[in-house]
Amino acid sequence: MSRTTVSSGAPWESLVGYSRAVRVGATIHVSGTTAIDENGLLVGKDDAYVQTRHTLGIIKDALEKAGARLADVVRTRIYVTDISRWEEVGRAHGEFFGDIRPAATMVQVSGLIDPDMLVEIEATAIIAE
Repeated sequence: MSRTTVSSGAPWESLVGYSRAVRVGATIHVSGTTAIDENGLLVGKDDAYVQTRHTLGIIKDALEKAGARLADVVRTRIYVTDISRWEEVGRAHGEFFGDIRPAATMVQVSGLIDPDMLVEIEATAIIAE
């Protein structure tokens, strides 16, 4: 099977050694993604809803570059730094996936790479053949 990598253009991808997304066959894995804009700045400081929406937009773009759509997503993993804000995160997730309804997990973590980051999301998609 062929392997395709998708870059978001972030400088730390080559430094750390990862891709935004990797497609092997019909399966696409999207790396943990946060609400960082094209200038390397966090979008939505102190706003879990805005961070989640921005993050899911980045994931959508990565999927499209890999030849998939949001409808192909079968699983999301959501890491939050404050589980009491689950409704904000869930509302944004539902706006993207309400009709798709992938398997999803949301867990609280002690922290993300930047203390102002409130959410990080991974996704797995399988393109139907």
